[in-house]
Formats: sequence, structure tokens, C-alpha cells
Amino acid sequence: MTVNQILSSKGKDVYSVLSTNTVFEALTIMSEKNIGAILVIEDTVLKGILSERDYARKIVLKDKSSKDTLVKEIMVSEVICIKPSDNLDYCMELMNTKKIRHLPVMDNDVVVGIISISDVVKAIIEIQKDTINHLNSYITQ
Repeated sequence: MTVNQILSSKGKDVYSVLSTNTVFEALTIMSEKNIGAILVIEDTVLKGILSERDYARKIVLKDKSSKDTLVKEIMVSEVICIKPSDNLDYCMELMNTKKIRHLPVMDNDVVVGIISISDVVKAIIEIQKDTINHLNSYITQ
């Protein structure tokens, strides 16, 4: 299964903020959309990513204020991205080795979606269910 197949089933919604937004504004959008990370996009260019983990480690634990801190102060600027044609094994390996939970999907330098670790796990479970069903069908024939 490819990233594009995951995006086809889950949707290609991309939520983003500007680097000059406050962390509080970014968190508000993340809460409204029920997402664990938000992209930082300016003029269609991916500038970074901000996750709940960034907030916990760089704001809460450092006793900073999310209303006074700008996204650019705590976002991850070196974003690891994938392509729509990449397969699930590659994504899982990347997420595991880099210790990340979200991967923006880029096509010709344009963000076309984002997948999370839960999207990958769900897809793998579906593949396993299909395999089990095929094997059961084969055995009972």
C-alpha cells in the first residue's frame, strides 16, 4: 500500500499556520481539528511543523506562555517528508528511526497531505485483515 492510497481513504486535508502565529493560536486550531500536529506553511512553502510534543517539551516544561511565544520559536524547521508513491514499510521505518509521528506528503514541492503513525498502523491492520481473509478462503475451499 502506498501513501497515496492512505490519503485517498483518509482525505487530503492540510491544516497550517504561519510562523508568526502564537503557539496558542496553533493549539486552538489543532484542538478544533482534533490533530496532533500542524504544518507551518508560508506562500505554499513548508517551513516547519509543530506538534503536541513540541508544545509539551518547549513550552510547558520550560514554563513559557503559549500566548506569548511564536510558532517559529518552537517549531521543527527540518521537516522530514514523504512522497505519495512511498510505501507503508518505508513510512513506518522512517517514523521509527526518526522518532516522529507525522509525515507531510510532498508532490513537486507542494504539500498534498499529511499522515500520522495511526494512519499507517490502521492501514497495516487492514492489510493484515485482508491477508487473513484470503488465507481463510484458501483453506476452506
